Amino acid sequence: MPTQTKAERDWNLLFACWLIASGSALGSLFFSHVMGFAPCVLCWYQRIALFPLVLILPMGLFPLDAKAAKFALPLTVAGLLTAIYHNLLYAGLIPESIQPCAQGVSCTENYFELFGFVSIPMLSLLALSSMTALLIIVKRRND
Repeated sequence: MPTQTKAERDWNLLFACWLIASGSALGSLFFSHVMGFAPCVLCWYQRIALFPLVLILPMGLFPLDAKAAKFALPLTVAGLLTAIYHNLLYAGLIPESIQPCAQGVSCTENYFELFGFVSIPMLSLLALSSMTALLIIVKRRND
């Protein structure tokens, strides 16, 4: 079995990030426009970090430019920090006095849970953390 070159591995990692970003963007649009789940303020902030990745990552794929990780990483980190805060809020570990969702849709609204614990904020956390990890790998390999 032939071994992959460094460039091929970088391409595969960036492509995996793009797949995660695209699937997450489509999933969030599905939840809001098809299922009718209104996004909260923190969901909007995570979308702001996520949606540009669907365009930034393919620019690093064709032709391969591993520097795309440098531009995508700040967005995933910002989204990840927001997702961590959102999950802490959702779990009830943050007091109501410092919650940003005082008006409009509640950030702790329970629309659904897969397997009894995987919520929409958790899906966002998983997607953003996996993209952040993959982009860190690509960036470190090319510094």
